[in-house]
Amino acid sequence: MYAIVDIQGKQFKVHEKDTLFVPLMAQHSADDSLTLGRVLLVADGEDIRVGTPTVEDATVSATVLRHVRGDKVIVFKKKRRKRYRVKRGHRQQYTEIRIDSVSSA
Repeated sequence: MYAIVDIQGKQFKVHEKDTLFVPLMAQHSADDSLTLGRVLLVADGEDIRVGTPTVEDATVSATVLRHVRGDKVIVFKKKRRKRYRVKRGHRQQYTEIRIDSVSSA
């Protein structure tokens, strides 16, 4: 059984016991349980339910494991012969969650 879930504007395909990195959920701390209600599709073998826009009574429960930062992304800008060089970077923040159960009710 798997589901496609919308988490903060991004879609993820999830199975039970999956671990995934989603955009930062600062309001949740480690070991918090959360319920993801925006389930767009639920598939259980041959039975596939597609929502319009969400599947009624379908929920995905997850547990927050930790907050992490991604790899550094370097942004380098240069204009040749103009003495213009700018080097900046950032690290995106993510929340690691574990999917506990997928229910289609």
